Amino acid sequence: MPGIQPLRVLFALIFMGLPLLQAEAADAVSTPATPPASAGAATVRTEQITGTGGTFPAPVYAKWADTARSAIGVDVTYNAIGSGAGQDQIISRGVDFGASDAPMEDAKLTGAKLLQFPTVIGAVVVIVNLPRVREGELKLTGETLAAIFAGKIDKWNDPRLKQVNADVTLPNLPIEPIHRYEPSGTSFLFTSYLFAVSLDWKSSVGTGTKVNWPAGVGARGSDGAATAVNITRGAIAYIESTYAAENHLTTAQLRNRSGVFVEPTTASFTAAAASADWNTPNFAVSLVDTGGAASWPIVAPTFVLVPRDPKEMTRSAAVMRFFDWAYKSGGAVAEQLGYVQLPAAVQDSVRAAWRSQVSVDGRPVYK
Repeated sequence: MPGIQPLRVLFALIFMGLPLLQAEAADAVSTPATPPASAGAATVRTEQITGTGGTFPAPVYAKWADTARSAIGVDVTYNAIGSGAGQDQIISRGVDFGASDAPMEDAKLTGAKLLQFPTVIGAVVVIVNLPRVREGELKLTGETLAAIFAGKIDKWNDPRLKQVNADVTLPNLPIEPIHRYEPSGTSFLFTSYLFAVSLDWKSSVGTGTKVNWPAGVGARGSDGAATAVNITRGAIAYIESTYAAENHLTTAQLRNRSGVFVEPTTASFTAAAASADWNTPNFAVSLVDTGGAASWPIVAPTFVLVPRDPKEMTRSAAVMRFFDWAYKSGGAVAEQLGYVQLPAAVQDSVRAAWRSQVSVDGRPVYK
């Protein structure tokens, strides 16, 4: 179709270059400054901590940070610029905690002297921009989704898509796949799903925070992916469920392992999370393509990384105090944003890991 190739070049320029500073600035999360105390008022000491990493948990970390300063005296600044950056910056000790949607390899954790623990459970959804196709109408199987992102299904009225969408009028439009440009935990989760459901994807592309995408154009961050889909007829992308809800994006149904087409809802995320076996090293549980007729197939915990041998006792303790408070008091906020809380037993296991594995000169940081 005329004009498609120039459009791809334009996307490459827009979503891989120009808005980077703007997107990164928008992703920086910090609590507002406290106004000057009035004369005679007691001064409340706050501990400032910084974190960097995945966009997947950024909405809930922002909401938690809004309250944590006054609630527990911890002032959190979180910069959501991707899981790859989160891992790199905590390895170099450039931040107090890193955040990654993809679990770090055991050997890498050991070498960098890091403790990894989950914070909440979230989901990745598929969003589209199709004329006259409403929210939740489009149905996709794992195989057709993999073929779309491999460039092997490139028209929306392809017979393989029409076969499972008999009640939907699919337009004669080119499919424009949008993927994350930078190393991303969301990409890791999405490609892990395609890896699980498509033999062709498994043998030709694989999984990772950044892969050699066979088709489509890259967008930086969740905001970039959402913007790309919003302005592109025929676009399809994968994105965190909270971003899709906040931006009123049109999501698709997916067929799960039980053969049932399900919509991305808190109930379907919770159904998938309920089947998890958390008895895994470093809490690296997989919830991708789990069983159950009600389960959404792309669900995963998101992780925080902290040094086992922190240089500053008080800052390390503040990180754990923040997430301990979030476990105890942040559940309702997490659920309002579409996340699923960790089971209480998992929270207790995380606290036990803090006590036994993080110390300064032999002194436990978390007591």
